Amino acid sequence: MVKLNKIYTRTGDDGTTGLGTGARRLKSDLRVDAYGTVDEANACIGMARQHTMVAHPAIDAMLGRIQNDLFDLGADLAVPDDGKPLDYEPLRIVASQVDRLEKDIDLLNKDLQPLKSFVLNGGSPAAAALHLARTVTRRAERVMIALAQDPAEIVGSEAIKYVNRLSDFLFVAARTVNDNGKTDVLWVPGKNR
Repeated sequence: MVKLNKIYTRTGDDGTTGLGTGARRLKSDLRVDAYGTVDEANACIGMARQHTMVAHPAIDAMLGRIQNDLFDLGADLAVPDDGKPLDYEPLRIVASQVDRLEKDIDLLNKDLQPLKSFVLNGGSPAAAALHLARTVTRRAERVMIALAQDPAEIVGSEAIKYVNRLSDFLFVAARTVNDNGKTDVLWVPGKNR
């Protein structure tokens, strides 16, 4: 159980922050950037939900589950697997979370109009917000992949799969709220030459 009694501690005034292990890292550290970008994606999803909660309740419920999963992902990233024993079991993204995203993607994708071009980020306000969340999620994925390239850092394979699937889900969800793709705004190559 998380308990936050005091919001400011002054411990970060030196430009560092504490990981879940207690270790301190610079706030510019790639691991901190990874879970910070996941948090940013979560905030974007929260904004998207302002447009889905009434008009698209099934998608809104999916997004609510995803927001909780993103806190799990942040916790996963905030407790690096450095081989040192911990006095608790760290929270990790698991295969069932990835599987649920895939099922949700398949459910939404079955009714979509086939794509004939790339989709521009937009359409309805809900779709625009979901596309923004998708692009921030892609950035989180890039940071996680960069972190995983460091031999001294471990990023779980399920965490990487989850964030990759999440951007796919957000793309499909954006098309779904655009009247199942009928009101997608499509890219027209060279249109403005």
